[in-house]
Amino acid sequence: MAKGLAVTFRHMLTRADTRQYPEVRPDLPARSRGVIALVEENCTVCMLCARECPDWCIYIDSHKETTPAPEGGRPRAHNVLDRFAIDFSLCMYCGICIEVCPFDALFWSPEFEYADYDIRDLLHEKDKLAEWSQTIPIPPAHDPGAAPPKEIAAATTPKPARPAARTAPGPRNTAVRAIRPPGSLPKKPGEGPGAVEES
Repeated sequence: MAKGLAVTFRHMLTRADTRQYPEVRPDLPARSRGVIALVEENCTVCMLCARECPDWCIYIDSHKETTPAPEGGRPRAHNVLDRFAIDFSLCMYCGICIEVCPFDALFWSPEFEYADYDIRDLLHEKDKLAEWSQTIPIPPAHDPGAAPPKEIAAATTPKPARPAARTAPGPRNTAVRAIRPPGSLPKKPGEGPGAVEES
């Protein structure tokens, strides 16, 4: 009890370390969860992020376009993104949308200065989300002591040597095996169309 009082008393006598924001910008960690940024060209409108969002705060609209194929091919239909919006008044920053995106279209950005006076203005469309994609930090380099990725390890592992071919041919098996259709049972002696019943 006395130790806790001494710590509290010491904090009362020391000056508070106050940063003069916005003149002094905070030094945020690289993995800060500030806002969700969109890399629009990576989005294939698979809708995984919108389906997995527990708050249903992602709104996506798209249409299909047909691309003519090269000569001899078939025209291909693909989705074109019309609208991608996130309502940050509903978002709880769980990061599920970023985790489930299979095409790396969503990232965390350390930006946090998007407060507004009206809650309806926290619905940000794809142009604003694309602006935030310019602030995505470069991922840190891999740990030098870590194991290499399995793809690189598989490519650099030498393949096992093939066994050497035999120089002298060995004895050949000249017995002829009967080939049965799949599922048929071997015939017993005395069965079949040419079998004769013994009396």
